[in-house]
Amino acid sequence: RLVPGWTKPIIIGRHAFGDQYRAENFKVDKPGTFTVTFTPDDGSEPIVHDVVKIPEGGGVVMGMYNFKKSIQDFARSSFNYGLQQKFPVYLSTKNTILKGYDGMFKDEFQRIFDEEYKEEFDANGLTYEHRLIDDMVASCLKWEGGYVWACKNYDGDVQSDTVAQGYGSLGLMTSVLMTPDGKTVEAEAAHGTVTRHYRQHQQGKPTSTNPIASIFAWTRGLEHRGKLDNTPDVIKFANTLEESVIGTVEGGQMTKDLALLIGEEQPYQTSEEFLDTIAANFKKSLDAS
Repeated sequence: RLVPGWTKPIIIGRHAFGDQYRAENFKVDKPGTFTVTFTPDDGSEPIVHDVVKIPEGGGVVMGMYNFKKSIQDFARSSFNYGLQQKFPVYLSTKNTILKGYDGMFKDEFQRIFDEEYKEEFDANGLTYEHRLIDDMVASCLKWEGGYVWACKNYDGDVQSDTVAQGYGSLGLMTSVLMTPDGKTVEAEAAHGTVTRHYRQHQQGKPTSTNPIASIFAWTRGLEHRGKLDNTPDVIKFANTLEESVIGTVEGGQMTKDLALLIGEEQPYQTSEEFLDTIAANFKKSLDAS
């Protein structure tokens, strides 16, 4: 892996709402004043801010937003996931610059943690901390992993790919959407489709496509289903399958994308061979338990 010190999982919690992804942005080609106005529904005095006087030549402007309720939901999702995984939680912002905007993230996370989660975190030996994103990025490279990193929307978009590549491959990253109460999840592979491999498959040619993220999407869903239904055998099935996948790769059997990370001399298996190896190891583990 690119960051050899990462020996435990790093879970990026991305706030998938608002900010740049819901922003209004546009170009201007002449001088003028960019103003933002908030008009209260109750008829009280509007809040008006002159943001900037744009000079000759024009420029670009943007207005973005988030909702307190969405930030609160994100905080609860992050803390619930930390409790589920038994990992500490970190929130990163740039509140020193965006005192109002990022300040709301920092303040709401802290308030909800203190009022709703601190007691349970303490009982499990877990912690919560806010850090400036500059500091968090630097610390991330030095730490071994084993934490939930709650990020604003854009930060989470970027850092999730950075972390995945640091471990070696996007094919090793899982993605889980969780509701604030922690009861509903959607698990999926974090990568896209592999069209080039599919075209080879259609031509009858063997491929070496990494199925790990897709397998883990199913196991994450199965494990959560087992927790909801209180069916330990389902949880055991999911966990054993994940362990079998990891053990298979650590034992030297893998697809081409992972083999290339080790070196050109590393042998690799086709998609079917790799799945057959996982299945055989999985059966051994189930029979032994």
